[in-house]
Amino acid sequence: MKIGIIGLPQVGKKTLFELLTQQKIATEEGYGDKQEVKMGVARIRDERFDRLVEMYHPERSVPATVEVILLPKFDKESISSGIFLKSLEKCDALCHIVRVFSDDSIFHVDGSVDPLRDIEKVFEELILSDLILVEKRLERMESDKKKGVSTPHQAKEEVIMKEMKKMLDDNKPLMNFTLSDEDKKVMSTYQFLTRKKMIIVLNVNDNMISDETLLNQAQEKYDSYGARVMQVSAKIEAELSSLSSEEREMFLSDLNIKTSALNRLSQLYFEALGLISFFTVGPDEVRAWITRKNSSAPEAAGAIHSDLQRGFIRAEIMKTQELFDAGSEPALKEQGKMLLKGKDYIVEDGDIMHVRFNV
Repeated sequence: MKIGIIGLPQVGKKTLFELLTQQKIATEEGYGDKQEVKMGVARIRDERFDRLVEMYHPERSVPATVEVILLPKFDKESISSGIFLKSLEKCDALCHIVRVFSDDSIFHVDGSVDPLRDIEKVFEELILSDLILVEKRLERMESDKKKGVSTPHQAKEEVIMKEMKKMLDDNKPLMNFTLSDEDKKVMSTYQFLTRKKMIIVLNVNDNMISDETLLNQAQEKYDSYGARVMQVSAKIEAELSSLSSEEREMFLSDLNIKTSALNRLSQLYFEALGLISFFTVGPDEVRAWITRKNSSAPEAAGAIHSDLQRGFIRAEIMKTQELFDAGSEPALKEQGKMLLKGKDYIVEDGDIMHVRFNV
């Protein structure tokens, strides 16, 4: 799973990347060149996983992770860069960092802070990129028809491309463009940027974190695009990252914040991509795994190892909250809440699973 961090200059992309990946970008690395792409691995932050580690004291704990790609600059010159576009195409979702904070010492590329304008500007660039792709492909297909080398596959593709062009010409992203299963096969070689899931992150001043006026405006405006919107104070998150667990809880309580914004961002990754996490536990290891929503028990087992899916017999299932409430596995079993499930069981977010199999 790959998440691409995008946004205009000086909006906090680098800070959020460093906080997510715990990977410091040194100034001397020359960050900011339009050809430069930074890559890192971010832990999916999940309080349930942390509690399971505290409960089992395993020799090893392995959280779920996501690959994060930081694209340093977003403008007409950069988006025309082959490296830039190829990096975006590899992403499963895009995370657009938007500047809301005010700071006279940090310039804004357009001279003033206007979050809704900036969100629209980035959408327009993505739409333009897809429109150029569609127009070039239509031109090529028209040329092939004149040469008499057009195929039935191209004929289907041309119909879809022309419909896509209408939407893009209206300055609308392709997120809501409906494709049948057959259409998806026809268009499988293309990576349209505006069909990717979008998470919009409003980077606010620390004293604005409880004011959700702009958050609600942005969510209402871009909900039809399927975009998810959240807000974060990079300054607060940077302070939180240097605190112990106990200090962090006190700090959040003082600010009347229920959970770290980075935890919420992790949840949005999963929501956007239709994913859930489940766990395997024991004294040797506690590990978080990722699978698609509505995965059957054998399909989820396949995320652990293909042999488990191939030889699946049944799964022993515990619900995390029920385990926490019971206090231990023996207590949960005594309550009759340790379940045996077969191949038809649909794994739920937060399930703890022990797979019985035979290959």
